[in-house]
Amino acid sequence: MEVERENGPTMKSAIEPPTNPMVSPLLTDLYQFTMAYAYWKAGKHNERAVFDLFFRRSPFNGEFTVFAGLDECLRFIANFKFTEEHVAFIRDAMPGKCEEGFLDYLRQLDCSEVEVYSIPEGSIVFPRVPLIRVEGPVGVAQLLETTLVNLVNFASLVATNAARHRIVAGNSKILLEFGLRRAQGPDGGISASKYCYMGGFDATSNVAAGRLFGIPLKGTHSHAFVSSFMSLDEIVEKSLQSADGSTSCEDFVSLVQTWLNKIQRTKFLTGGVGETNLSELAAFTSYALAFPDNFLALVDTYDVLRSGIPNFCAVALALKDLGYKAMGIRLDSGDLAYLSCEARKFFQVIEKEFGVPNFGKMSITASNDLNEETLDHLNKQGHEVDAFGIGTYLVTCYAQAALGCVFKLVEINNQPRMKLSEDVSKVSIPCKKRCYRLYGKEGYPLVDLMIGENEPAPKVAERILCRHPFNESKRAYVVPQRVEELLKCYWRGSSEKIREDMLPLKDIRDRCIRQLEQMRPDHMRRLNPTPYKVSVSAKLYDFIHFLWLNEAPVGELQ
Repeated sequence: MEVERENGPTMKSAIEPPTNPMVSPLLTDLYQFTMAYAYWKAGKHNERAVFDLFFRRSPFNGEFTVFAGLDECLRFIANFKFTEEHVAFIRDAMPGKCEEGFLDYLRQLDCSEVEVYSIPEGSIVFPRVPLIRVEGPVGVAQLLETTLVNLVNFASLVATNAARHRIVAGNSKILLEFGLRRAQGPDGGISASKYCYMGGFDATSNVAAGRLFGIPLKGTHSHAFVSSFMSLDEIVEKSLQSADGSTSCEDFVSLVQTWLNKIQRTKFLTGGVGETNLSELAAFTSYALAFPDNFLALVDTYDVLRSGIPNFCAVALALKDLGYKAMGIRLDSGDLAYLSCEARKFFQVIEKEFGVPNFGKMSITASNDLNEETLDHLNKQGHEVDAFGIGTYLVTCYAQAALGCVFKLVEINNQPRMKLSEDVSKVSIPCKKRCYRLYGKEGYPLVDLMIGENEPAPKVAERILCRHPFNESKRAYVVPQRVEELLKCYWRGSSEKIREDMLPLKDIRDRCIRQLEQMRPDHMRRLNPTPYKVSVSAKLYDFIHFLWLNEAPVGELQ
């Protein structure tokens, strides 16, 4: 839909603005404006250009990446517009004098002449394959670069980190993101919560992220709550209505104490149960009175096995008498494998001794600076943890600081362009490309293939030669059983092309988990994964090397 304005027609955006209001046309590097000015001065600013956004190496010494950030990129593109305040600032910020005509150009600039093609968000992606292709006037396309790279880099890095944790933990475990307090600032915390959920986590402690993105929220209490109580006498309101509302217990505290006495007299508990910390019992009881349907206790403030677990069980059994079901415990320190196993034994004895069905299956959550390596060690040691709360190492991507996305010009005025380098990994693949994922007979992806725009698409059951872009000896014939085109149009500007709709975050998360399960396990393993093949067609291979020879200067020896 178009609407008229003083400077001519523009696209009316139905897409919400970026989540972070700091994402504006000024969220870029100064050299984008100096280049745009130089394009304008040279009369090149409206030349049609094609840029590829991609990365060169998968993070965390792995062989896969989860693509994330597309939704925010589209929000930015759809709402790209300079305000008068922006223009005034650019006038003052530019080195040297800036002609008024360039500022007028910025005033009328939008993305109505831009087209964006992208791999769907939440997809598993690989090095060199374009994640996003931007087509449009070189002036505006250049001004999009820094912001798009910024919006994709961290999003994809933290989504990949989350996916790696999910793979190690396994699908049966609940993963909780607890990283807000350790994240790099408010935006780092909000972004991490969103993309950890996309990468396979089940919930977050971040209330703002829950409101913004509909992510399930989880959380109970901290050590401060437990240690804030001194005795059971502090509990003033002691009554608790039963779950069905039919009866009421006037002294829930006494009921808890009765159950603790029964537990302490139980002969089947290894080593017996002595005196527990009654201030901890007071905290647990108070929390249960506040949240009888959601009672989950942090049991390591004083002593997990001698105090925390018995106190929790006493409160849980008292709740059971009133028709409630306690949720479980959280361990935040100590030997998590050992403590979880001992806690499970304790719960199983309680179930058998007091005839409480499923008490032995009580949920055990573990936290305490967990990371991918810790989860792997816990698996090898054997544990009884049902859920993991993970923070610092997850949201800060402690194992790798950045993904390293780049934005390279690959075509201008229908002429392919190529960046050369003595470092072959930094040589770009020229021209507008179409990208396909070829699947084998077992259903796993075999190779991602890039071809020239005008080449025929690969077909099912037809043999095609796939070549490494730069290594002459690496090549293979592939007979695909399924062919999937990767790049789809997500922003069509003023063209009539069909545009893909963005899915809700939950659906993008489902796509990510589905694709993780579709990959061959040796590509996804934590240590020494098998490299995934990214190839070009024979025709594109020949063209790359033809253009390379044409563009590289010939040396002369004397």
